[in-house]
Amino acid sequence: MTIQPDSQAAASREEVQRVFDLQRRTRWSARKTTAEQRKQTLLRLREALSARTDDIVKALADDMGRPADVAAMEVFQPIRKIDETIKHLDDWMAPTPVSNLVQASSAAIRWEPRGVVLLFGPWNFPISLVFEPLVALLAAGNTAVVKPNEIAPASSRITAEIIRDVFEEREVAAIEGGIDVAEALLELPFDHIFLTGSPKVGRAVMAAAAKNLSSVTLELGGKSPAIIDTTADLDAVVDQLGVATMVNCGQVCLSVDYILVPNRLRDELVTRLSAFFKNTFYADGVYQASRNSRIVNGANFKRLKGYLDDAVERGATVAFGGKAYEDALVIEPTILIDVPAEADVLSNEIFGPIVPVVGYDDVDNIISHVRGGTNPLAMFIFSKDNQFVEQVLENTSSGGVTVNGWAVHYWEDALPFGGIGDSGMGRYHGIAGFREFSHSRAVAFG
Repeated sequence: MTIQPDSQAAASREEVQRVFDLQRRTRWSARKTTAEQRKQTLLRLREALSARTDDIVKALADDMGRPADVAAMEVFQPIRKIDETIKHLDDWMAPTPVSNLVQASSAAIRWEPRGVVLLFGPWNFPISLVFEPLVALLAAGNTAVVKPNEIAPASSRITAEIIRDVFEEREVAAIEGGIDVAEALLELPFDHIFLTGSPKVGRAVMAAAAKNLSSVTLELGGKSPAIIDTTADLDAVVDQLGVATMVNCGQVCLSVDYILVPNRLRDELVTRLSAFFKNTFYADGVYQASRNSRIVNGANFKRLKGYLDDAVERGATVAFGGKAYEDALVIEPTILIDVPAEADVLSNEIFGPIVPVVGYDDVDNIISHVRGGTNPLAMFIFSKDNQFVEQVLENTSSGGVTVNGWAVHYWEDALPFGGIGDSGMGRYHGIAGFREFSHSRAVAFG
């Protein structure tokens, strides 16, 4: 089922209401599905994702020029989640016994579906970040209304087609459209709302959810730093940072937003990172746009160009890159140094191919800098000094942390993934995702 443009908002609201009412009637039968039935549902989705891989890769190329090898990861990741979920689902669904009781003869926690879930997808990873949470909510026995992101129209269409092919409307429905459609959805009393997006949109979703007391999971973003100390292996660090700053043209919620490095190592790091970018993205000194995604649209290009211009006007130096091509929606990989603290690029999540490198004198500078902003979604610490790592961890906060690597904590299904404060609330991946979409119902026997 597909709802089209905002110009049909009145009709769309009627259709939105119809689908919501259908799923409300279905949720009681959905909650009774067995582990085997849920596994079969997930296997149908797995088969459809695999069969449409080429179409997905093409859609991602159309939407943001993403190279095929990176685009294929958007199929691999939800398939991996399906396999992991099927492996553990029987155990996850089983009631959890509770001991050390005071009055009850026995007690347990039953993991019951929340009901009808509204799932908003993002534009930066418009396939995987729809289907990954969808896997978790289906495993927990919910029904879902999925709103793909209109900023990635080709991917939105593919997402809707896959959902329509795999599911009955009463199980999962895809509703396409823009802001008017999203607002219509948010007026309804969903049992739970899941959003991957910006803090600004997260606040709007949370405010709407409050009117119906809907629970929410918000996977947002923030300024995630890479923190390097003098013990780090710079060769290994640069290999990680080169990917962490520029994959998908920096349009990743876990991208390294800025780099904190000892002042005496700053220039060496900049030289090595510049060489990495040159070897990876250039040929004969010319930027090869086909080797990376482009900026998703004109609005985001102007935002990023504005950050870059603001930083330079305030006295920052472009140590590498800096060239921008509006017609192609391309900004070359850019390293900034000597960026004033008040520059926009140090106070807003960048979400693009620009990385400021900030020098520091001691660990207190690091702590002060990180604490000076909102809690980031992630932090990446590069050090062989366990005491240094522990000092940073004890004195800062973030959604998650990877030490001596990039985003390793994201890939580990045994670890819950999510933010804190401005970077989000709630957790998913693995059993954490199953439980995020479940009501933990306490049952005691006298």
